[in-house]
Amino acid sequence: MYKRVALAVDGSENSLRATQEAIKLASLSPGCQVDVLNVADYSKSKDEVLHSYRVEELDIQRRRKLVAVEELLKQNGIIYHLKILHGDPALTIVDYTEQENIEFAIMGSRGLNTLQEMIMGSVSHKVMKLVQCPVIIVK
Repeated sequence: MYKRVALAVDGSENSLRATQEAIKLASLSPGCQVDVLNVADYSKSKDEVLHSYRVEELDIQRRRKLVAVEELLKQNGIIYHLKILHGDPALTIVDYTEQENIEFAIMGSRGLNTLQEMIMGSVSHKVMKLVQCPVIIVK
């Protein structure tokens, strides 16, 4: 069915639900690799930058948030690779799927407030509009 699936996560509850869906999909395709993507946009993460001295420290903190996702994938015998990327989350996810020939993308929805969503739109909405492969957005 699928050889490579992208799972975009941020450590939230929605990410864990998206991980469950990725496991279901990957389980249907023996040998399927799940690329777990976490995108850090340090230009928007001022709080993280102010409380840390180095980008390496920020990456370690981000990786700790993804332990639950990794555990779920391991427990279910899913082949995965963790990628911590930097940049605008939506554009970075879209670029990654195109450059790496990803066949399917899965991500959680994020709950922005109504005003933010009207002005900026959500990452999941932007990805859905721009990505070339099929995408599942999990609530």
